[in-house]
Amino acid sequence: MVDFGKVLTAMITPFKADGSVNYDLAAQIAAHLVENGTDTLVVCGTTGESPTLTWEEEYQLFVVVLAEVGDKAYVMAGCGSNSTKEAIAATQKSAKIGIHATLQVVPYYNKPPQAGLYQHFLAIAQAVPEMPLLLYNVPSRTGQNLHAETVAKLAEVENIVGIKEASGNLDQLSEIRRLTSPEFQIYSGEDSLTLPSLAIGAKGVVSVASHLVGNQLQQMIKAYNSGEVKVATEIHLQLLPLFKALFATTNPIPVKKALQLQGWDVGSPRLPLCEADDDLNPRLVMVLKELNLIS
Repeated sequence: MVDFGKVLTAMITPFKADGSVNYDLAAQIAAHLVENGTDTLVVCGTTGESPTLTWEEEYQLFVVVLAEVGDKAYVMAGCGSNSTKEAIAATQKSAKIGIHATLQVVPYYNKPPQAGLYQHFLAIAQAVPEMPLLLYNVPSRTGQNLHAETVAKLAEVENIVGIKEASGNLDQLSEIRRLTSPEFQIYSGEDSLTLPSLAIGAKGVVSVASHLVGNQLQQMIKAYNSGEVKVATEIHLQLLPLFKALFATTNPIPVKKALQLQGWDVGSPRLPLCEADDDLNPRLVMVLKELNLIS
């Protein structure tokens, strides 16, 4: 079974001043992340502003990132949709260029029942059986929760290999762990819940903060897995203000601002997202200085 590692980065999409995708910078960011703690890059997920990317932009990002780091790290394509047919088409297209895996979000807005969710993910998995599939449960954005029992049923499908669990509900994560085999990979979908999630059977995190502290997240997970729980806790508490600041408003607004403060010309988010407000900037500056992430 494919091993995505411990730290998966939900990569931002950089834009130029005219709002077009900055593919050259995307390649540079991908390389930087892989050199600084990232095991797997998740391209065109929520943090990558997938709702406002065209299919062609997404496909080109897959091509660019795969060419840059595909021999050093796994590249996971965000191919999810609230249309099963569209999700299948996007996944098939990414498979043809050699993308290593796909992230499939719970269909949003149409709120399918659990039976519909099961059939949706099963159809995608069966259409591209060679492609490992990571489920993505984020009810705060999709309006529907993927129940632990449905996850367990999907985990029986050979190429559905794990889940990004971003419900924020540790009881639900516990139940998923209880109902699935140890090989089924569970990842926290929230940076601030990574450490407690490890305690109940998660493997790692699909992270936003890893744009800035990927190596520290690796150290935290390694310390926990080595039985150095006190060390892991110290790292978690040190990074907690950053975790909170990066979600003080809608992701990826704060992380893009943080990267700009570090000197990355990642551009503004696309509307309807907007620039960080004046209240967030001082908070980010303070947190980044405390962690020596800016001078």
